[in-house]
This record gives sequence, C-alpha cells and structure tokens, in this order.
Amino acid sequence: MTIDRVSGFALLMIAGFVAVESRVLPLGTHSRPGAAYLPLVLAASLGVLALLILFKGRSALPFGKIKWTEGRHALAIMGACFFATFAIEPLGYRITLLLILFFLFGVVERMKVWWSLPLAFGLSFGSFFIFDTLLKVPLPRGGLGL
Repeated sequence: MTIDRVSGFALLMIAGFVAVESRVLPLGTHSRPGAAYLPLVLAASLGVLALLILFKGRSALPFGKIKWTEGRHALAIMGACFFATFAIEPLGYRITLLLILFFLFGVVERMKVWWSLPLAFGLSFGSFFIFDTLLKVPLPRGGLGL
C-alpha cells in the first residue's frame, strides 16, 4: 500500500460521507440549487480526484516507510482542535483562541513569552474584531461576555 493510495482512499471516504450526509437536504435544480447542491458537487469532484490518486498511486513511497518527523506537531494541532471544540462556547472565541495560540506559539514552537503572548493576543482579538465587528459574523462570546 502506497501513501498515495492511502490518501486517495481517505479522500474517497470523505467524499462518500459528504454525499451520504447531504441527502437529507433539498437538492434543487441547476437553475435553483438547494442546500445539498454545492456539497454534492464538491463531493463528486473530490471523489473523482480521489479515484485518480488511487489509480495513479503505484509509484509512490510505501506507507510503512514514512518517517513521522512532524508527528508531535500534528498531535499538538489535533489536541488544540479538540480543545477548541469543547472550550469555544463556555470560554468564548477570544479567550479560546488566545489559549490555543499561546500554546502553539509558546509550547510547540518554543517562542519566547514576550513574543508569543502579544502575538497570540493580537491574533485572537484582531481576528474577533475583523470577523465579529467589521464582517458581522456572530462569534461565541462565552460566559464572561468577552
């Protein structure tokens, strides 16, 4: 099994999942598309590309020979995503993003505290200002009202 075939199979499974899950939404027509129209078009496109990767993936590196040099970074990012899933509602967008960015910059990337803290603060509060205030996208404020 090559890495291209593993990734092609994973992408094909994601395309199938999206196609199955979007069947509960109205499809509509070409002139008046419904809520499931674009997800189905994207799932079909992803499925075709996944099949191309599966069939063309003969000459790729075998999956067992992969060196997972960035595995710790990937686990840290997955942990941050897991944390965000459960913390964004009670803590709010700004505090959750501040904690995640400070963790990723300070702990994972080993930046100095005097550089990672203002960077995390600016990105979390700046992105909140852009999305919530300027673009009017409602973001979770949390129990503290922040």
